[in-house]
Amino acid sequence: MQDAGVIDRPEILAPAPDDPARIEAFIPTPCVQNHAAFLLPLPGGDMGCVWFGGTQEGVPDISVHFSRLEAGADRWSPAQRLSDDPTRSEQNPLLFHAPDGKLWLLWTAQISGNQDTAIIRRRISADGGRSWGPIETLFGEQPGFGTFIRSPIVVLDNGDWLLPIWRCTKPPAGAWTGDLDTSSVMISSDAGASWTEHPVPGSTGCVHMSIVDLRDGTLVAFYRSRWADWVHVARSADGGRSWSAPVPTELPNNNSSVMATRLADGRLALVYNHSSAADATGRRLSLYDDIGGEDLAPAAPSAGRSAFWGAPRAPMTLALSADQGRSWPIRRNLETGDGYCLTNNSKDRLNREFSYPSLCQTPDGALHIAYTYWRQAIKYVRVAPDWAAGEGA
Repeated sequence: MQDAGVIDRPEILAPAPDDPARIEAFIPTPCVQNHAAFLLPLPGGDMGCVWFGGTQEGVPDISVHFSRLEAGADRWSPAQRLSDDPTRSEQNPLLFHAPDGKLWLLWTAQISGNQDTAIIRRRISADGGRSWGPIETLFGEQPGFGTFIRSPIVVLDNGDWLLPIWRCTKPPAGAWTGDLDTSSVMISSDAGASWTEHPVPGSTGCVHMSIVDLRDGTLVAFYRSRWADWVHVARSADGGRSWSAPVPTELPNNNSSVMATRLADGRLALVYNHSSAADATGRRLSLYDDIGGEDLAPAAPSAGRSAFWGAPRAPMTLALSADQGRSWPIRRNLETGDGYCLTNNSKDRLNREFSYPSLCQTPDGALHIAYTYWRQAIKYVRVAPDWAAGEGA
């Protein structure tokens, strides 16, 4: 296994040494820790990527960063910092190209590792991300829970905007643990001027809701599981206002992020870690147990289910479905390794996870994927969808 302290980070786009059908590069960054990438095609054929970077998740030097891959370029631009609150850890950014042509940037901002304090902030660009307007608060503080985001906004044919969120609820005693998190969809029918919340029933422990419009009048959503058991799925037939309760799919989940998209040919693509608690060799007390502080100490475990932290975040896998997400017979690993994540420490280069994938498809058919590489870097990969079936290998 490669030493986690000496990542080779080629920044020029090039075929992978052992796989010419796969184009890849690392995105330039000045940060010790880099995590939670999000990709979006930009006007003119460019590609944008945002992520959070700093010393370590939960530390207030964590900020949102942005890089651009110009159309035809062979490397991503140097990172540009787009947020800088010295009192909050600013995480999980996403980009949204609004129907009016403006580019939205949304992200979370929390105090230390207390996700129950998270709010959602926003900046808007009128020139495709070349410049940005002021920082605003989209969803502010709520008593007892924080608001988190990760997955894309979906625009329906009727003009509704669907933003999947989850509520990080603090338990009656101790710090936030993830045990009580639930998912909702925020819907706007007036281009983001106002929003209504639509909770997903039976969604305790199901987060990172990734919504896909199946283009037949129905929606499907895939979820990360706090229990580190399976990717879960739910469906809606009324534009996201009501949902079936999430149920397990055939794909494992390790309490780490997943993301799905509908391809031009109608198939679904999903990127995830093909692992679960069943593969774990250890377990963390909490997500933030290595940044210290009494305010981050969880209470004694309750009688209910508790979030499982520390299941290996590897391999990173691309899967395809031809039946609207009911089965995933085609799978191929993007990265393999032990996925060690019993610490988030990047300063000492202790973490070896591949995680938090983002994916999108461009009009030329290419599938673009970005993900965390050992929490030290963001890796970008471009493949054809059928690469997952071994074509071109």
